[in-house]
Amino acid sequence: MNFSDLKLFLHLCETKNFAKTATQNHMSPSTLSRQIQRMEEELGQALFLRNNRQVELTAAGEKFIPFAQQSWTQWQQVKQQLRDNLNQSLSGELKLFCSVTAAYSHLPTILERFRSRYPKVEIQLTTGDPALALQQVASQQVDLSLAGRPKNLPNSIAFHYIDDISLSLIAPRIACPATQLLQQAPIDWQHIPFILPVEGPARQRIDHWFKQQKIKHPRIYATVAGHEAIMPMVALGCGVAMLPDVVIKNSPMNSQVSLLHLNTPITPFELGICVQKKSLTQPLVRAFWQALE
Repeated sequence: MNFSDLKLFLHLCETKNFAKTATQNHMSPSTLSRQIQRMEEELGQALFLRNNRQVELTAAGEKFIPFAQQSWTQWQQVKQQLRDNLNQSLSGELKLFCSVTAAYSHLPTILERFRSRYPKVEIQLTTGDPALALQQVASQQVDLSLAGRPKNLPNSIAFHYIDDISLSLIAPRIACPATQLLQQAPIDWQHIPFILPVEGPARQRIDHWFKQQKIKHPRIYATVAGHEAIMPMVALGCGVAMLPDVVIKNSPMNSQVSLLHLNTPITPFELGICVQKKSLTQPLVRAFWQALE
């Protein structure tokens, strides 16, 4: 019997429902049932009476509750004491990479949680093209990075999901050749000037959209490293672009572009924290990773 078993037992005492307890503990009812049966076999007595409609505690189950509560509470207290000791002693430097937009859209919440636990750890932050995020980790230039999940994630990289990033098509609000072409019905996408990111998950989604629209040779006005620099180019009338909504929302030039409706939406991509799996053995990296969970 382990502490996780005690937690499941106490939770089931509250819900009196195997399905609800299983769901809230991220397991199947059959797995929960097997764990409870294992506890009962170890104790030599049934803890619950169950049928298709309800779950009730046996007399042995009632007597087992105080022990389970006390043991679980003491275990939580010991874990907190050990965590506090670690928090006070853990120090050093973590190298982190993300895009400029992610530095104020997603990173603050993550760092606030981590720093509340490990105030002595220094974060060395580097910002740049999000398409380089995985490369930064793979080449060990940084410990962790905020990155879009690529189509093929290397086996050496661990990925912790944070958010889904949707994309939208934006166009200039000023009169220019691009806006004139967009007024045609139907729109001749083959001749619309596009400003594209050089690479990365967003570019992969855009190329997939081109294939869906059967645009074999899109007219590319420019390819740009990163996303933030594309916004002013669109605002100045150079062309249209497909950008993550979080970039559009947080750009100081978002009032100078318009969102265009697409009959075929652009597929979102996953944003997460990436790290080399072998680096998770390092105390600082492991502490950061655990703070995400």
